[in-house]
Amino acid sequence: MMIIRGKKYFLLSLIFLGVLFSAVGGAIADRVFVLKPVDFFMDRYGLSNTRSSDVQSTQEIVKEESVVINVVKQSKPSVVTISIVKQQQKLGNFFLNPFGGFQTPDTVEIETIKRDIGSGFVIDKNGLIVTNKHVVSDRSAQYKVILSDDSEFEVKKIYRDPSNDLAILKIDAEVIPMSLGDSDQLDVGQFVIAIGTALGEFRQTVTTGVVSGLGRGIEAGDQYGGFAEELDDVIQTDTAINPGNSGGPLLNSQGKVIGVNTAVSVQGQNIAFAIPINVVKQSLDIFFKTGEFERPYFGVQYRIIPRETAILNDLPEGAYIVNVISGGSAQQADIRVGDILMRVDNQEISSMGASLAEIISTKKVGETIEVLLWRDEEKITKTVVLQSNQEATQ
Repeated sequence: MMIIRGKKYFLLSLIFLGVLFSAVGGAIADRVFVLKPVDFFMDRYGLSNTRSSDVQSTQEIVKEESVVINVVKQSKPSVVTISIVKQQQKLGNFFLNPFGGFQTPDTVEIETIKRDIGSGFVIDKNGLIVTNKHVVSDRSAQYKVILSDDSEFEVKKIYRDPSNDLAILKIDAEVIPMSLGDSDQLDVGQFVIAIGTALGEFRQTVTTGVVSGLGRGIEAGDQYGGFAEELDDVIQTDTAINPGNSGGPLLNSQGKVIGVNTAVSVQGQNIAFAIPINVVKQSLDIFFKTGEFERPYFGVQYRIIPRETAILNDLPEGAYIVNVISGGSAQQADIRVGDILMRVDNQEISSMGASLAEIISTKKVGETIEVLLWRDEEKITKTVVLQSNQEATQ
């Protein structure tokens, strides 16, 4: 009996020492050599509940959320709401006119309308704010700017850009400006964030998406159809942008503005557009130098004929004129609808090279340019004197 009991205790001691050495060895491997033998065997034989791919996916989601949260915190103080204040007639009750059978109001009252209509963002600490021109298109109305802390400021001055759907508002307040990015560096698929007053009701609404396309041409306007403008070379995005978001910033993951939200597609879902910030920068450079948005104005609407289309139809590559603006530089030079502009001052216009708008933007007001165009299967040269966009829209 004594011998049996001794063997029993001896075996138990060996088991205890084995467990102890295993635990100590595992700890040393984990802490000193960063080895995880248990995890290795669990993953190898499919016994682990936490897969490395799941961990990586979770980390990516958390990282994306952190980016959005940080950008929003950084940007919110510089994103504003644009509100309109306007007086309009309010008709009273109608009654039947016994003489003519017409219903006419028995009273006419004047009521003050105040509502949020758009968004904007600060570009200068002294109270300069960028928004869309169509947001502040009513020249008979007054406008207010509402900051993220709900403080309100009356708009003292509005500078409207005749050539783009842009406007600058001036308020008497010290505000925090946003950083402007570089829209020429954008790639399709790039992550973007939009902030604005969705539907004219929900202030500081945040949505996310990607850049869906670049270099689009659209017709932008207000939701009531009172304003429409052809815009070239805009950014297409699937970020949710609603009426009321117009004029707000489209941001990259660094919190820099890369576009001004301007329009949504009525025909499609998840399609919205923004004016590239580099276009805005050009306008701002002119504005800060002159106090106005004066720049050369050619006065046409056009569509670029791609090389493939030109070859198939035996036409030259260039800018096909679809509309000539009355009183503009092009009309005064006898440029007509249906003309194809091939070259400006020996610089070719093409789908792979410079656009007409890009070439004109490098010129000065009052400068004379030479245009080579195609009309009735003949090449014709025209001399055009570039007007100011201010002159052309008066």
